[in-house]
Amino acid sequence: MGYLDALLPAIIVALLAIAVLPWVNRSNTVVRACAVLVGIALGWRYMSWRIFETIPSADHPVDFATGVIFTVVETLTMIGATVSQLFLTRTRNRTAEANRNVERLLANPKLPKVDVLICTYNEDEDILERTIIGSLALSYPNFRVWVCDDGRRPWLKELCTRHGVGYLTRSDNAHAKAGNINAALKRLALLKEKPDFISILDADFVPLPQFLTRAVSLALDADVGVVQTPQHFFNPDPIQSNLALTRVWPDEQRFFFDIVMASKDAWNAAFCCGTSSVIRFDALQSVGGFPTDSVTEDYLVSLRLREKGFRTVYLNEALSLGLAPEGLAEYSGQRSRWALGFIQICRGPSGPLKLGNGLPLVDRIMLCETFLHWSATHLFRLLGVVVPVLYLLFGIEAVHANVIEAIWYLAPFLVAQCAIFTWLTEGRVLPLMTDLYQMLCSTDVLKAVASGLLRPQEQKFKVTAKGGDRSKQFFQWPLLMIFGTLLTLTMLGIANTFLIDQSRPLAESSAIALFWSWYNIVVLTLCCYVCSEQQQRRAGQRFDVRVPVRLAAPGSLSQYEASDISVSGMHLLGQPPLPIGSPVTVRFAGMNVKAHIRRTTGNGFGLEFELTAQTKPPLLQFLFSGKASTAVSQIKPHLVAKALALRVFR
Repeated sequence: MGYLDALLPAIIVALLAIAVLPWVNRSNTVVRACAVLVGIALGWRYMSWRIFETIPSADHPVDFATGVIFTVVETLTMIGATVSQLFLTRTRNRTAEANRNVERLLANPKLPKVDVLICTYNEDEDILERTIIGSLALSYPNFRVWVCDDGRRPWLKELCTRHGVGYLTRSDNAHAKAGNINAALKRLALLKEKPDFISILDADFVPLPQFLTRAVSLALDADVGVVQTPQHFFNPDPIQSNLALTRVWPDEQRFFFDIVMASKDAWNAAFCCGTSSVIRFDALQSVGGFPTDSVTEDYLVSLRLREKGFRTVYLNEALSLGLAPEGLAEYSGQRSRWALGFIQICRGPSGPLKLGNGLPLVDRIMLCETFLHWSATHLFRLLGVVVPVLYLLFGIEAVHANVIEAIWYLAPFLVAQCAIFTWLTEGRVLPLMTDLYQMLCSTDVLKAVASGLLRPQEQKFKVTAKGGDRSKQFFQWPLLMIFGTLLTLTMLGIANTFLIDQSRPLAESSAIALFWSWYNIVVLTLCCYVCSEQQQRRAGQRFDVRVPVRLAAPGSLSQYEASDISVSGMHLLGQPPLPIGSPVTVRFAGMNVKAHIRRTTGNGFGLEFELTAQTKPPLLQFLFSGKASTAVSQIKPHLVAKALALRVFR
């Protein structure tokens, strides 16, 4: 069999994908199932070959041991991926249900009381005031706002008084965020008018006006314990910003919240993600509040409620906006905390292998799948870099195969996975980007997994830092050293093959190792670029919005159109009416804001606002009203590739 013959299955899969997928409904369960099952079948066709044909002979103990370890990890990864993909065969959209229920809810003469809890520890005033103002603008008629301050800051108490919201604190920080919420629950339980529901907001998450109305409408059935909504962000994550992808690639969480959670909900296995949720107060009290035996108390509270017969439902609508991790260290630390929390859950009384805890089978399976994601998948990504280096530098052969067989079995699987996931997720999953995200946090995640397995109760909750200084470029040296070392070893392996050790003939396995080494160079190079934290303007959290603006200056009144707005200023299209530095009054959306002309651009000019205590709240309410957007509306792979190339080669 020649190379063209070996490529034939992959070519057939590609042609079928092009001919079929663009014309079928991705929301149809039968269509989704057929597509996913094709991908799974090709995946296990490849995996069977790996297990039975490619492990080196036991006559070479080092090769055999390395091959067995690598194959076991890859098999576990494939098992986890298979389960994950099977759950993707269904999806659920509750928007129509919410539309119907809103009418029922608002027709109720006595609306349920909701207490909005803003949880904070060390966030600064700008972040908290933004969330408080957004919470006060909620359109739901019956709610209270409480700031739960674990930092015990006098200035925050004064800020709450100024805005007319409740302020709660406690004498210690026991059990971190879960303890903070539980302390608030005890205070609320003593009130004359106890809440029917509570809503959890992280300090940096601003709810849109319709958030409570839409979420509470899905909690009318008595067995609904949690209504979870997705997390959307108004700033780029470190991968978007450091690789200049902000305009062409969405944040990483879009796949999870837009695709995965909607599928979990279809299997009645959605779970609480903490912020932007609404929780039934009595149900929460019945399980003793938020559990404190995991640093991911949000997921665990859904499991504890499920054990009591309460459901978690998911409303996939953008109803709040928050801050994504602003730096790579924060991003990787947050993912490692999630990994640690899941391992703690699996080791605890609500674990998937604990009998008699009341968990449904579907939740047990999903917990196992998530465990494999954090452990095997991230380990496989790291081994995918190390194994080719071991062969090219030291001759340790973990995969004994020839190129034609590798193409015959692997290529159809890769083509199918790429096509199916790009179609199923509308471009939210691209192979290179998935490997990049996993590689970036693999070492920290694996450390967290090991800590959770060996010392599950000795790990503490760590708050993801928000609002740090991003005014200067800097490097994440610890991570850069890891990726730089792996990149150097990979390049040395290639150099050793072609330039140094020319006495060793190029075997079939060498070609396979070289292929993956060149791919790994691309991934690791991008990882190194992400470690270069780019300068970000604090006022640069801008919203794309087209809104008419009237610009008033002494003796003139001009009409313009805004192209983007932030809390600090806006950009107008057209020529400025006055020189830079001139004072003006900006009139838009019913507001009059003092400003001055700050700079000119290629297609317009920028204004800097001069906000007061009277003009800041309505401006924030406008920005977080849902009329403005920072989202990538459509993902085009060629634009992503172009942006990456420009970042690396410019």
